Amino acid sequence: VQLVESGGGSVQAGGSLRLSCEVSAYTYRLACMGWFRQAPGKEREIVAYIGIGGSIYAADSAKDRFTISQDSVTKTLYLQMNSLKPEDTAMYYCAARERDCGVVTARWAYWGQGTQVTVSS
Repeated sequence: VQLVESGGGSVQAGGSLRLSCEVSAYTYRLACMGWFRQAPGKEREIVAYIGIGGSIYAADSAKDRFTISQDSVTKTLYLQMNSLKPEDTAMYYCAARERDCGVVTARWAYWGQGTQVTVSS
């Protein structure tokens, strides 16, 4: 399983970005895909995930501003981020796992290289 993120960049507060994560190989194995982020000096944290049945989880920091979605054919994962704040500045990672979904970072098996999001005030 290979995950490749794109769509990061620099925006001003209040702006929007749409992240994409392309999935290649063995996509049939994947039961859950999600987005994490890691700011400098902080631990990697869950932003949102979407399960194979369509179940969605969003962290409190993402609710009402971020929307996770997935193309049912290509399995490409998206994260629409609106009303961005400086505290959203981080490296954003796409992740996947083969069994159930969950928020514990260490239990996610597959990771992309990340895409940087920088929000200026």
